[in-house]
Amino acid sequence: MKKLINSVDSVEEQMILGLVKSAPKKLRKLDCGNVVAEKKSDKVALVSGGGSGHEPSHGGFVGKGMLDCAVAGAVFTSPTPDKIFEGIKAVATEAGVLCIVKNYTGDVMNFEMAMDMAADEDIKVAHVVVNDDVAVQDSLYTTGRRGVAGTVLVHKIAGAKAETGATLDQVKAVAEKVIANVRTMGMAISPCTVPAAGKPGFELADDEMEIGIGIHGEPGTHRDKLTSADEIAKTLLDKILADIDYKNREVVVLVNGMGATPLMELYIINNFVQDYLAQAGVKVYNTMVGNYMTSIEMAGFSITLLRLDDELKNLYDAPADTPALVKA
Repeated sequence: MKKLINSVDSVEEQMILGLVKSAPKKLRKLDCGNVVAEKKSDKVALVSGGGSGHEPSHGGFVGKGMLDCAVAGAVFTSPTPDKIFEGIKAVATEAGVLCIVKNYTGDVMNFEMAMDMAADEDIKVAHVVVNDDVAVQDSLYTTGRRGVAGTVLVHKIAGAKAETGATLDQVKAVAEKVIANVRTMGMAISPCTVPAAGKPGFELADDEMEIGIGIHGEPGTHRDKLTSADEIAKTLLDKILADIDYKNREVVVLVNGMGATPLMELYIINNFVQDYLAQAGVKVYNTMVGNYMTSIEMAGFSITLLRLDDELKNLYDAPADTPALVKA
């Protein structure tokens, strides 16, 4: 195993410290652990998080127009309830706190426990659960669909809604609207290695690919022979387009790298995605290409489509200023 780390035990803390030092005017690290927060405001605060290894998610999306706090657990491991609770307390306002949780059993359980602790201290708190992955109904880590790259679009749009001075119920409602209209599917041509494990999560031959992977290094729904970028993208898109009706609707496209995929290859995939959606009668409003929700150094990608209405479009276009995403 080759990793550019100092020790397995220091990976998460040193990663968070490096993130905060890269944007000291935007971020601060809490003393309680690997929790990144923005300066406190008077609006509804957004808290998210999960295991490390998905960078820039979630700490990279802390800042104006997106998250107020991100809580990082160990690699691919949910943060503990006490750390989530400290994050909630650090940014809680009278307007309340919305927790954005990916649908993994550990994340859901630990965030719910933290919210119970917050409620005991009279903090007004609510949550939404993101489940955008169309690959599986249930997995090793979930009951129901997994939360994957579409979570970034929930952060963006709910964060923009909070900036308008909306109530907690209103911010939660728009987050749920995004969740209802966003779908994702991913694949990999090579696995990742969790530093503490020291070996890849699964093995692939040179001529194999894994379809329907998650974001925790787990294998996908099935293995197939490696084929062209266009054919792979078509496989993923067909599954997404079959899930909800996108025809004659405007969408945001997110072509997300899993950590080790060159931008060259992501742009080749996007080239096909744009043409295929046009042929399918789907109107692309805006496109994001890059690493947004990764799986350490997994080589692969996911495609996300968000179906828009006027409200979601306006909130998507609203300004954001975070280390990993800036919208003027």
